[in-house]
Amino acid sequence: MTRLIECVPNFSEGRRPEVIRAIAQAIIGVKSAEVLDIHMDIDHNRSVITFVCEPEFAVEAGFSAIQKAAELIDMTTHKGVHPRIGACDVFPFVPLDDVTMDEAVKLANRLGQKVGKELQIPIYLYEFAAKTPERQDLANIRRGQYEGLCQSISYDTSKVPDYGPTKINLKSGATAIGARGPLIAFNVFLATQEKSIGTKIANAISESKGGFKFVKSLAFEIRSKNQIQVSMNLTNYQKTPISRVFETIKSETERYGVKIVSSEIVGLIPFDAVADVVNFYLRVEGFSKEKVLEEKLKQITAKSNSQSINKF
Repeated sequence: MTRLIECVPNFSEGRRPEVIRAIAQAIIGVKSAEVLDIHMDIDHNRSVITFVCEPEFAVEAGFSAIQKAAELIDMTTHKGVHPRIGACDVFPFVPLDDVTMDEAVKLANRLGQKVGKELQIPIYLYEFAAKTPERQDLANIRRGQYEGLCQSISYDTSKVPDYGPTKINLKSGATAIGARGPLIAFNVFLATQEKSIGTKIANAISESKGGFKFVKSLAFEIRSKNQIQVSMNLTNYQKTPISRVFETIKSETERYGVKIVSSEIVGLIPFDAVADVVNFYLRVEGFSKEKVLEEKLKQITAKSNSQSINKF
């Protein structure tokens, strides 16, 4: 069975599809790399590309993506509501199946060293790849964003990068490269333009503000929709499931007299998280992948292919 690692780089461009297509093409030009999903957001001015790759080719694929982003994205003119420090803002390695977290950490270091040296972009390692406790939390690295880092990197010892130059790359900024487990990027849109309401709701569910463990949350103005977005990362959906967080948001919106308009998943979501939502809201007994038509068809196809191979 092919060993795969998932990569979920975030790029500071959400308004020019041709740029994101070029980055995606750079990724799939590397052996074994397959792009699974692309999510673009014009208000955040940010895109998320999800791809998988065999571990031995993952550094090459990651470097190709970051190099193309450095070529096509100029941080000196970038504007968007989402916190960011660089053209390729963040690049996490997520181990799948029998790939270990230790392997993911080694890949993060190899990519960070290569990008720092060859592209002259400051690199900060985060989460499991972090070399200091303070850098385990990505929010600490991004505090002050690109504009602040342009100033502080030269005099603040806490901003010295793990790899690359100790001065900002004006065009490309800096990049956070890490290793982490799977997370769910989940956004809820509210029928209000009052950001203060969104901030109160985000604070109610965010771990850093006394809310749910394994939830990071911020509120953003989404001008294209005239709505407020509660944006979340659920870093352990088994221990803090989507349904629990969503029900709390519903309760909080009632307190402030606003309604939920819609929600969205950024990138991909594990099946187990979807199953939890089905079980919670539909009260389905014994729901599993075995109840999904496409899963059964995949099993039949795999069995058929195996039998065909065994004939030779």
